[in-house]
Amino acid sequence: MDILKQISESLQKGDHEKVAMLTSQAIEEKIPVKKILDEGLIAGMNVVGEEFKHHRIFLPSVLLAARAMYAGMDLIKPLMIRDNIPTIGKVVIGTIKGDLHDIGKNLVGIMLKGAGFEVIDLGNDVTPDRFVQAAKDEKADAVGMSALLTTTMTGMKDVIELMKSEGIYGKIKVIIGGAPVNREFAEQIGADSYAYDGMKAVEILKEYVKDK
Repeated sequence: MDILKQISESLQKGDHEKVAMLTSQAIEEKIPVKKILDEGLIAGMNVVGEEFKHHRIFLPSVLLAARAMYAGMDLIKPLMIRDNIPTIGKVVIGTIKGDLHDIGKNLVGIMLKGAGFEVIDLGNDVTPDRFVQAAKDEKADAVGMSALLTTTMTGMKDVIELMKSEGIYGKIKVIIGGAPVNREFAEQIGADSYAYDGMKAVEILKEYVKDK
């Protein structure tokens, strides 16, 4: 079997040791790093994302697949830097100030990395200043904010207002998610999009960077 297909299938099974071994083998065989990334690791995570989206697998399986993906990424990342291979886009993510929940946000980060994005994860309880400063410093394509509490979701508007005053609103896309938010709320506060899960976030952000 093709080694890249083996990487993809081992990743889908969450076998991080096998993914690391096969990735090392692919590097030794001088397979281009971009092919290892696209046809091995990303191909595997795409399947995992689709399976999760259709409720055929659940969170523990996604987390195992993510661990396997990171095992391969750790090996190829230095080579990607050496070869100046760009990611498909850069996204700053975090949970809004006052909110300490991060399972959903972490899952979005996994899905984005698995799709080939560079993710700058600011963690939880993130202030508007930190979101905006990171977006500017990193020259991000988008900012992704999440909230689980109705009491904190209003803080998303503060980030957008600060982006407006800093002159980056409209240049950097804003995507929001989390249990209490919806498309209407996104429109109300001026966010570009609402994503109800990690795969939807990936679809939306792929469209953003494609149109750039």
